[in-house]
Parts: sequence; C-alpha cells; structure tokens
Amino acid sequence: MNETLHLEIVTPFGTVLDEPVQSCMLPGEQGAFQVLKNHASLVSNVDIGLIKVERESKNELFATSGGFCEVKDNVIRIIVESAEKAESIDAYRAQQAKERAEQRLQEDKSKVDAHRAELALKRAVNRLKAVEVIKKDH
Repeated sequence: MNETLHLEIVTPFGTVLDEPVQSCMLPGEQGAFQVLKNHASLVSNVDIGLIKVERESKNELFATSGGFCEVKDNVIRIIVESAEKAESIDAYRAQQAKERAEQRLQEDKSKVDAHRAELALKRAVNRLKAVEVIKKDH
C-alpha cells in the first residue's frame, strides 16, 4: 500500500490533476461520497456535480459533467467528460448556456432533443453552483 492518497483526474483533453490529496468528495449517481486514505476498493459512476479535493495546503473545487472513478490501493482515478476548476469558470458564459438550454426546453418537443437539452441545463447549473461556492469561500 502507498503511504498517501493519490488523485488522478483525467478528461479526453488530458490530465487535469495528478497529485497527493487528503480526501476527495465525488458526486456519485446515488449521492455524494468521500474517499479517504485506506478506502475500500471500488468502481463507481460519477454524476454531473462538484468534485471537492482537500489537501494540506489548499482545497480545490472542480465542476464535472460525469464519468466514472476507481479507488484502489490509495489511488483515486477519475475519468470524466470534463473537469473544470471552479476559479476558471466564466460565470457569464455559464449563465448564457443555462438560458439557451432553458429556451430549448420550451421549444416544440418534436424539434428538440429534450434529453440533450436537460443535460446541458444540468451542466450549466452545476458550473454556476461551482462559481457560487467559490464566491462564498473567498
């Protein structure tokens, strides 16, 4: 077993994070769950939500659009469609995306992929939530 808990967050665009952490809170499909050192091995789906990373020196928050994670031997591997640092989120763009998705959901259902629009809305709301959490913490 390793002496520390190690976190890797990977997206199709590359590695977002690869370093030791104290804990990681993940948005599971059945609810949020936390991984600490010596956690039991598991594989789980990751839902659209916030990944909270705790380190000795600083904490970080990422907005994710879902994927899966594996925990084994004090290594957390998170493979998701996207993981965006909360501090890097453009709140104006996220608000525009939310409004576009809401507008699509109001349109004629025969001309709109409602499931896709609902997911877009959920991602935009999640990004705005990440921005709000960061504002409260600072």
